[in-house]
Amino acid sequence: MSTTPDTDDTLHQSLAQARSARRDGRMDEGLALAAQVWSEAQRRGFVAEQTEAGHLCAHFRYRRGDHAGLLEVGQALLPLLRQQSDLAMLAEVLRWMALSSAELSQFDQALAYAHEAVLLAEDPDDLRTRALALNALGACFERMGDPWQAERLMNEAAALIREIATPQEVFVSLNNLCHVALGMRQLLADGEDADGAAQALARALHYAEELQPQLAVLSDPFCLALHESHLAEIRLLRGEADAALAHLQTALRLCDSQGYAALGARIHALWAELDLLRGDAAAAWDRLQTLEALGGQVTLAEPLRLRLHRLGWRCARELGHTAAALAHVEQLRRFERRRGQAQLQAQSRYFLDRLEAEQCCSRGAGASASADEDGTLGDPLTGLGSRRLLEARLPSLLRSAEQGGRPATLALIDADGLSRINEAHGRQAGDAVLQRLAELLRDNTRGSDLLLRWGGEEFLVVLVDTVADRAVEVLERLNASVAEADWSDIAPGLSPTFSVGLASTPPYSMPLLLARAEAAMFRAKHLGGNRVALA
Repeated sequence: MSTTPDTDDTLHQSLAQARSARRDGRMDEGLALAAQVWSEAQRRGFVAEQTEAGHLCAHFRYRRGDHAGLLEVGQALLPLLRQQSDLAMLAEVLRWMALSSAELSQFDQALAYAHEAVLLAEDPDDLRTRALALNALGACFERMGDPWQAERLMNEAAALIREIATPQEVFVSLNNLCHVALGMRQLLADGEDADGAAQALARALHYAEELQPQLAVLSDPFCLALHESHLAEIRLLRGEADAALAHLQTALRLCDSQGYAALGARIHALWAELDLLRGDAAAAWDRLQTLEALGGQVTLAEPLRLRLHRLGWRCARELGHTAAALAHVEQLRRFERRRGQAQLQAQSRYFLDRLEAEQCCSRGAGASASADEDGTLGDPLTGLGSRRLLEARLPSLLRSAEQGGRPATLALIDADGLSRINEAHGRQAGDAVLQRLAELLRDNTRGSDLLLRWGGEEFLVVLVDTVADRAVEVLERLNASVAEADWSDIAPGLSPTFSVGLASTPPYSMPLLLARAEAAMFRAKHLGGNRVALA
């Protein structure tokens, strides 16, 4: 690819300025620079520069509290990260996306991102990445109304890296535990468990005080603003108005100077609670009206929206604004019903998936998907495994292969032109082609290999103890079987073909192997299909 040196220098200079803005906490400037580099690098096909710029965009949007914007950037960034070897950056973006999804009550998506980050950190030598992933998963559970599960996961994460934790990792752990304890205190207080609520508040204060020494080392204004906001909330709940005010002033000053808009909105909500504590409902009401106007400029997380409706109801009731109080109650109930339903559905699906995974793993690595008793891990059309089976089996297969120094190869298979077959001969003919391909896959692989239907017209084969060259032979033999098969009983003149992308270990990372196999498969299709391509 030909390049223009001046333009390349400009890109790299803009990236350097964006990194500097990140270090100094200049949100708006950094985001503008990173977004500019992202667009230009994408236009010119500079993948490394585009990836770094996307990561910076995600960072700035995360700290600004722009959850919807972060998810938009993340969706475009993840395919790039999955094709590269920077697992730490991929895991970090997944954690941010999990937390932003949870803040927007998109709990299914939040758990999916968080769980992918956990799977990515299967390497026993990378305890730090695993600890951060467990923290993010715990934070998702806290947002879903289960602080007890969150606290368990976060304590597990802290225990993993107790002896090797950096100041940043200590801050993340203690800050999250403090936040979880505050959420637990609210739930217990609502449930009229005064003793439990008091104990949760005491734990929150303990965590906040324990992380104080880390702040001087980090010198990160965002961490300091978060810490001050938690201390303000703790002091408010303890009825210590003057101490709470001092923390609020410090936190708000940081938010205003650094551009932490969403965190600043939370500070204003806490300040309204302080006004109520001091008996000034009118001041609290005025502050809430300012926040309501801010809602058009900043994405307010759903937990904050719930908090604002509770505050609005309390203020309106004390001021005698009956209609406004009823409106806030109605909004509050609507939010709580929708959020509660989303929480229960996501938790139910998550634990069901984990149970199915455990049941499948207990059957042994060589068990066939068709042997699954209730069929929940199998594809009903082909009888092969489903994506759930992959999640249940592949991490342990890869971990076992890595520990034993053995190879493994993933083959992503796409049926060429299946949509044309559906259009010409009907959906039933297309389904019959997929079923026949599944039979040929079984005939040309071993019982120890993992066979799955990956998508509408895609299959995935995990060839255990198989190097790339041997995998090519297996798939070429399958190709010959497909070419020799008689398809006339399905429809006259049919001659299906397929394109295959192969990716072999190392690395022993499920997301990276899948991304490489997919890229190779697309290359095979781009070259005309009916061929095998190696990543």
